[in-house]
Amino acid sequence: MDQQLPSVILISPAFQVRGSSSYTLRLAEALPQFGFAPTIITPDSELIPEATRATLDIIDCNLADMPLLQPISTRLAAHDIASRKPVLLHIQSRDAVPFGLAVARRLGLPTIVTMHDYFTTRERLALDIAGVSRVIAVSDSVRAGITESTAFPAEMIEVVHSGVRVPDEDQMREVLTAGRIPVIGTAGPLEHSKGLPYFLQAARRVLDAGHDVEFLIAGSGPEEHRLRRLTRELKLTSRVTFISSLLEFTEPLKAMDIFCLPSLEQGLGTVMLEAMALGRPVIATQVGGVGAIVIDGKTGLTIPPSNSDRMAERMIELLTDPNRARSIGHTARQLVVDHFHSAKMVQTTSEIYGAVLAERVESLQSQAAT
Repeated sequence: MDQQLPSVILISPAFQVRGSSSYTLRLAEALPQFGFAPTIITPDSELIPEATRATLDIIDCNLADMPLLQPISTRLAAHDIASRKPVLLHIQSRDAVPFGLAVARRLGLPTIVTMHDYFTTRERLALDIAGVSRVIAVSDSVRAGITESTAFPAEMIEVVHSGVRVPDEDQMREVLTAGRIPVIGTAGPLEHSKGLPYFLQAARRVLDAGHDVEFLIAGSGPEEHRLRRLTRELKLTSRVTFISSLLEFTEPLKAMDIFCLPSLEQGLGTVMLEAMALGRPVIATQVGGVGAIVIDGKTGLTIPPSNSDRMAERMIELLTDPNRARSIGHTARQLVVDHFHSAKMVQTTSEIYGAVLAERVESLQSQAAT
């Protein structure tokens, strides 16, 4: 950690197989280039690869996700953080809000919260408005959800799209090449909201239509056992490969020719953006923030949620027209380069840090003058 740079604390939930964890890592890796030295506070960093851990300042606070022990965990975290003389605290997702706000209050730090997803029908986020300087939403639809579900002022919510790394052209592999069995895949947390049973049902329909295809599911989560059982019931065992316990999806995505996002709800779709950055054509449900990225027939193909028949039809469209699939993939990659590069995300986030810190200085000067 560069002690000459102002210190920023990133409060994260336990690292998991999901886009919000990748968001934190990309932010932490690039922030020094934009003038800030980040420290990650998390209950569990076990899934972070050793090579990545070696480059980052990470503090494991094992009690952080235990609400009954919050006074103790807050005190311990504040003690560890104090030596870094932080200027700002950035809570990485809503799951970390209670702990993060408690730490921020103890240290008297201005605070930013990033929101990646939506609230359930009865859920309301208890944001201490006086203790939060900004909320970052990863998409316009998430921003709309925040304004509907909280009392936080709309003008204090900034939309900053999650960014992804974009590989160089020489690292690209052309999709759907002759002589190679096509691979259609998906990746992310294996949860109910991801709609993965519809992906498996679509796979069965594609095979029944006579297409020779392999399918790939990368990720882990509470639905994994159910999905493996459904794979057996659909007699897909020899055609579907599961890859579990990953934090980064680069290698599985490279193996795919077509990427599917069958989500029933979705804030933005970070893993989908990673697939697009690799030039993979995507098939995605029209939910949440996806519609701002996937323009049907241009940057991908869209389908209604919960519709395995339509998903299978769109898979077959791409399988039978490789040139169109490649064209869509190339257009999607350029969209990511122009608007969703991780460098742009980190730069915009660092500018918000600067604005919040300037407001802090102005407020302190005003208080001193009175």
